[in-house]
Amino acid sequence: MRVLLKLIVDCDADAAWRALHSPTALAELYGPLLQLQPLAVMPSSWEAGGEAAVDLALGGVVPLGRQLIHVSDRVVASREGDVRILRDSGIPLSGPLAALDVWDHQIAVAPAEDGSRTLWRERLVIGGRAAPALWPVLWATWQWRASRIRSLAPSWAHDPEPPTA
Repeated sequence: MRVLLKLIVDCDADAAWRALHSPTALAELYGPLLQLQPLAVMPSSWEAGGEAAVDLALGGVVPLGRQLIHVSDRVVASREGDVRILRDSGIPLSGPLAALDVWDHQIAVAPAEDGSRTLWRERLVIGGRAAPALWPVLWATWQWRASRIRSLAPSWAHDPEPPTA
């Protein structure tokens, strides 16, 4: 089963790529709905092969389990330019999501047609007997993520545009 997102966000692809590699920026995508609490010191930036375990909590209060995040990167050339892909191939370690047999989360960023914004695509693939029951919850969570991505993306630029009068 899959959950897909495709949106245009208001930052350039380089800023989006930097944000994808920031554990802090990625945790903000879930807040305040979900909070991620690292079990050890998180890196300031994800590097290929990096991994960390986090505890998930609804509203920071209701425990939802533990997740292992394992990051890898790749670049795919296309006619429109390079597509950079971050893959989290970690696994749920405890909680309801641990009932899944498959967890594969990929986020792709590429310059949008106008060059100043980013085409952001996500694909979460889940599998196992619990997948049909968990899919609606994950779909709703990904809609929340889409809203957060849209609202936070402008803050990812190093040099935001000055406000217009």
